[in-house]
Formats: sequence, structure tokens, C-alpha cells
Amino acid sequence: MKEKFYKIAPHFIQNWMVSIFNYLAYKKRYGGKYNAYLKELKDNQRLPLKKLKQIQEKEFQKLLQHAILNSKFYKDKYSNLKLPESIDDINISPIINKEELRKNINEVYTLSKNNGIVSKTGGTTGKSLEVIFTDEDMQKRFATLDYFRSWYGYQLGKKTAWFSGKSLLNKKDIKKNRFWKTDYLYKVRYYSTFHINEKYLGYYLKNIIKFQPEYMVGFPSSIIEIAQYGIRHQIDFPKGIIKAIFSTAETVTDEIRTLLSTYFHTKVLDQYASSEGAPFIYECPKGNLHIELQSGVFEVLNEQNQPVDEGRLVVTSFTTYGTPLIRYDIGDRLKLSTEKCACGNNNPLAESILGRIDDYIYSTETGKINLGNISNTLKGVKGIVKFQVVQDNIDEIIIKMVVDKDVFNKSDRSKFISNWRDRLGNKMSIKLQEVNEIPVEKSGKFRMIKNNIKHLI
Repeated sequence: MKEKFYKIAPHFIQNWMVSIFNYLAYKKRYGGKYNAYLKELKDNQRLPLKKLKQIQEKEFQKLLQHAILNSKFYKDKYSNLKLPESIDDINISPIINKEELRKNINEVYTLSKNNGIVSKTGGTTGKSLEVIFTDEDMQKRFATLDYFRSWYGYQLGKKTAWFSGKSLLNKKDIKKNRFWKTDYLYKVRYYSTFHINEKYLGYYLKNIIKFQPEYMVGFPSSIIEIAQYGIRHQIDFPKGIIKAIFSTAETVTDEIRTLLSTYFHTKVLDQYASSEGAPFIYECPKGNLHIELQSGVFEVLNEQNQPVDEGRLVVTSFTTYGTPLIRYDIGDRLKLSTEKCACGNNNPLAESILGRIDDYIYSTETGKINLGNISNTLKGVKGIVKFQVVQDNIDEIIIKMVVDKDVFNKSDRSKFISNWRDRLGNKMSIKLQEVNEIPVEKSGKFRMIKNNIKHLI
């Protein structure tokens, strides 16, 4: 009902609806123990590594006991297993992959959806998950994010341009070349990432310059399109407006960093987490990626599950009490560093995050649809275990799907197509193919996107 009213409401009413929705959400996110968590992170910023590991050990044991007591899945999983006495012997615990988590999700939960905060996540591997956070989980996650961003002067209420997968526009907005909605209370303007194309980019850039945000947050592949448009059309972006760009969901390559920082005259900062609740990695002012031990345990393993400097990432997150993640194979890859940082933060360093691939599908109607937006096509859809989108023609995509036939139905199929239409427009042909298996690449990696027409774009 709310969604239907939103779609037909006037623009200024939609802005107030966005503002009120955020106000109610932020009451939970920034209430409770948020301030205590934020203060604790700031107080612990320069703790020695030994002390950080002691905090990590304490949090690990606390999460493990909570999961065994309150989650049927973990209670059964550990019923005949010896419990790890410390993080040093965490390897005696089983590794949980996304498919096992998805199949058993109702038994993983430690609380009902009515008593928690539900997060519907797609994910770049194409597997759908719906996780539940406790209020304290969410407060701690936002405290950690704000702690990182506070290094660059950010706090809630400072004017921000946000680029994410929110579907907020209607036909009247498109007709009026208006590709944003504004949260009046917290000074956030949400820009649609579904309409980033040559036809509309000028309106985005003109509005951003007029809005004058202090910060930009979101998919770098969307923000870079605006920067490239400005460069092509020799539109200079004013200096001294943007204090920092915080990337989400995608890898920040050297090329992206250079272009964005040069055009917008600011720093581009990288951070890693996930919608299902992975612990945090974030970039400090010295340009290094810090693994935040207070947020969880990071294991980098080879195919034999042995620790290596570069390999697949297995995480245990201390902000997932509603849907515990203990030794969760998240599907990303990480390369560790042995260097020490001079910024004063003694958390260990990562050299690079290798799992998020900057790829896209191209629509002549809406432009490039990036990985973050494509993974979000699973939101609100049940029964799709895995999918891969292939583009061999400019006017057609083929989506191969592995589905759970006991769950996937006509309604899910319709919702999935609708989500794609929001991103592609109405002209492109969408062909769905149900398959039993989607092979991995020769490298052993799964590719959710296969764009075979990049040479035509």
C-alpha cells in the first residue's frame, strides 16, 4: 500500500516520505548503544595489536556461545563437535557457505522478523539471502561505519549525495529529467543509479553542482560516469565542495580513484563489508586498508582451507547476533599485507580486496547497469539459488538461473523480471533460462555477469 501511494504521490510528498522513512529507521540505527559503540571505537583507535586481539577473542567467544544457545542451526552443527577454545583453533569449526546458509536460514535466525531488522540482500555471486539484525547489531554496524567516515569529517546530517540501488523514481520524474529524491531532515539526496546514461548525465551533474554536497557515497561505477561526462563536455567541477567520496559495493581500481579524485578534487575512500553482515575493512588517511579486529575474524584460506596471504575470505562477524555468521565463506578474495601503518591504528592491513569485480550490462535505454544494481535484482525474490546474466547482443540479455523448484513460483519470476525492467527499461529483450548448473570459469571463479559486447559500447 505504501509503495503504491509513493509511486503516485507528488515529488515533494515523496521527498517527505523518504525523510520520514529515514527518520524512523535512524531512530533504531542511532539509538540504543550507538553512541557507546562509537565512543568505544574512538577510545580504542590507538590500542596496541595485542589488546585489539584480546577484545577480538572476547567478542568471538561471546558470539559463539550466543549462536549455540539461540540458533537451532548452530546448536545442531556443534552438538557433536569440540568448541574452539580460542581463535587460534577456530579451524576446528565448520565452514558455512552461502548455499548452506540460504537453505537453513530459518533455523539460523535467533529472533523473529518482527523483533529484528530485516535486510534483503542479493550479493555479487547471485545468491539471495534475507538476514535479520538485532537493533544492537545495526547500531554497532553504523557506529563502525561512522567511526571510519569521521576520520574525514563526516557525520549524519552533513549534506550528502548518495548513489545506490534504491528505486525511487516514477514516470513523471523521468519526463521532468529529475533523477533524485531528497531527505530533508538529514540532508541526503538519493540519485537514481538506474538512469545513468548519456541522455541524462548532464542533469545529474548540473544538480550535484547546485546541491553542493560535502560527501558522495555509493557505487563508484555510477559516480565515474558523471565524472567522465563532465570531462567529455568540458564542465569543470567546482573545487572545495566535496570533502570525500566513500565507495560502496565495488572495487576501487587505481584508474577509478585517479579519475574521481581529479575531477571532483577530493579523496576517494574504500571500505569493505556486506549486506549480510560481514565485518569491516576500511581505508585510513594514509591510504592503507585496515582489518577491524573489533568487528570480527578474517581468515584468508586456500582450497585446502589452510591460511595463506592471498585467497578466499572466510568471516566471523560480531554484528550478526540476529543471523550469526561464523566461519562464513562470503565468496570474496583478499590479499593480506605484512606492512605496518603509520596512521596510529594498529589493526592489521589488507593489500587489496579482490572479490568485487567491476562489470556491467549495457542498455541503450538506460546505459550501464553496474554489478551492485544487478545483484539487487534478487531483492524481494525467493527461490533463485544462483543466476548469471549474459549479453551477446545490444538489445538482448539471457539470464541463466538455478532455482529451488519448491520455492520459486510465478510471483517470484514476475518480481525478478520487474526488477530487471527497473534497470534496463522496456525495450530490451529478457530471456530467462532455468538450468541445473552454471559452470565456473577456468580460474575457479563464478562470474555473475558476462558482457560480450563491450567492444561495441
